[in-house]
Amino acid sequence: MANKTIMLGNEAIARGAYEAGVKVSSAYPGTPSTEISEYLAKYDEVYTEWAPNEKVAAEVAIGASIAGVRSLACMKHVGLNVASDPLYTFSYTGVGGGSVIVVADDPGLASSQNEQDTRMIARAAHVPVLEPSDSSEAKEFLKYAYTLSEQYDTPVILRTTTKLAHSQSAVELCDRTEVEDKPYERQVQKYVMMPASAIGRHLVVEDREKRMAEDSASFFVNKMEINDKKIGFITCGIAYQYVKDACPDASVLKFGLVNPISKKLVEDFVSQVETVYVFEELEPVIEEQVRAWGFEVKGKEVFTRQGEYSANMLKKVIYGSDDAVFEKETVPARPPILCPGCPHRSVFSVLNKLKIHASGDIGCYTLGAVAPLSVIDTTICMGASISALHGMEKAKGKEYVKNWVAVIGDSTFLHTGINSLINMVYNKATGTVMILDNRTTGMTGHQDHAATGKTLKGEDTNSIDLKELCHAVGVKNVIEVNAFDVETLEATIKESVSSDTLTVIITKSPCVLLKGQKFINKCVVDADLCRKCGACTKIGCPAISKTADGKVTIDATMCNGCGLCMTRCKFGAIKLVAKEGN
Repeated sequence: MANKTIMLGNEAIARGAYEAGVKVSSAYPGTPSTEISEYLAKYDEVYTEWAPNEKVAAEVAIGASIAGVRSLACMKHVGLNVASDPLYTFSYTGVGGGSVIVVADDPGLASSQNEQDTRMIARAAHVPVLEPSDSSEAKEFLKYAYTLSEQYDTPVILRTTTKLAHSQSAVELCDRTEVEDKPYERQVQKYVMMPASAIGRHLVVEDREKRMAEDSASFFVNKMEINDKKIGFITCGIAYQYVKDACPDASVLKFGLVNPISKKLVEDFVSQVETVYVFEELEPVIEEQVRAWGFEVKGKEVFTRQGEYSANMLKKVIYGSDDAVFEKETVPARPPILCPGCPHRSVFSVLNKLKIHASGDIGCYTLGAVAPLSVIDTTICMGASISALHGMEKAKGKEYVKNWVAVIGDSTFLHTGINSLINMVYNKATGTVMILDNRTTGMTGHQDHAATGKTLKGEDTNSIDLKELCHAVGVKNVIEVNAFDVETLEATIKESVSSDTLTVIITKSPCVLLKGQKFINKCVVDADLCRKCGACTKIGCPAISKTADGKVTIDATMCNGCGLCMTRCKFGAIKLVAKEGN
């Protein structure tokens, strides 16, 4: 079979894994990498799963590789931080069956807490990195990564970016290659990384990297295009597309293997081109290596280290042209906001009313930091809300944290929050931890996790009981409450923060966007009773707005009938009525 179709970059990566004969894939959802696993789950030939975090996902892939099959782990750039512990050692052990880690970077911070360049971590870990520039290359480079992995006995990272992951281009579909399992052979010096073994394997890693750099001059993923010799670009990934758009006649050295890079190719290219620019998003990884070899190039002194690149940006630098440059000032701001009926809004409205600060975490609930809710005061990384609250108490004492809570989602709690809670129990902490259980991994598109009762493939499975889990690690005071029962929630929070015990409050209300959710009611405003006090607007629901005369109106097409606004109205102006057709 051979035919072409249009695919997203993430879909093409999944297809590449299928065609390469991958048998085991593990991942934790994280934008912009999430869809890879969702597409891959459609292929019955590949075992796919959601892991509780990226470290576990990497270790599952490592185990499958040692067992002799081709394996895959997928994550976003900050997920690689979590997985870096096994990654550094995996570089030393090498592989059994080929193993690839797909890491999606997020230049421009479309959905991340920092900008980070995966090539920097890969260079430190001595792991080779392939970087495609379109969907077709995404599929082919992923397949080639397994060839390199097995040929050079190394894990390989396939690096993508937001633009590549979510853009479309033509992909040629091929048949799946069934790769024969490699028989397991016990090799203590290779796979048991105690110091005596690791010393020897470090030398193996250095030799492997040197050989790959020398051999890569002939790798098909690297290509040189000699055109106008007055100007040339050394580039990689999606940045290559911007070069071809802005400077179609320029000479180009495009690296597909971005770590390690070929000195021979750089030398050949620079010798033929008068002025050479290194055009790479984020950090000057290639630029610094090229300069270290003594070649004169232009790079970050004219191109920024921040955000996504574009063809227009390149035109402005090279030609001084402002033609077609996108003027951001002309675009109305559209800040993200919690959905109408979101249970997080109910929780935050109570915390705001009580004037309690929240140590926040990674998820939709981070939006509780902005007006009018203005509750979340910190957001660091996955699971940090609980650890940070613990640190505050140890720094300032029990009385200090009586004005604070830690807020974390159900998926994030299982990711790394549970470790932080164990630390609080072990080190005799007090304080209040709130697990906002909306029954999904909401921010990345509603993926299941270990407490939802469904696998990545949609099969029924065991469901972790969060309340029992908290009890099991030693928390004696664990309270479950409906997120929209604001009176009970308020009383529970008041009692919890005023006590000298460690309390976990689990607010249980599903995400309004989950499939199967039905909303039979809506809220309506009786204009005659509205006193224009604005109390209902303080919850920040996008379905609520003010009319020209200052009274409140509710958009019936947006309202999900949660009734939160009704609890704020002291004059009975907001009522709950049945939606038409119910």
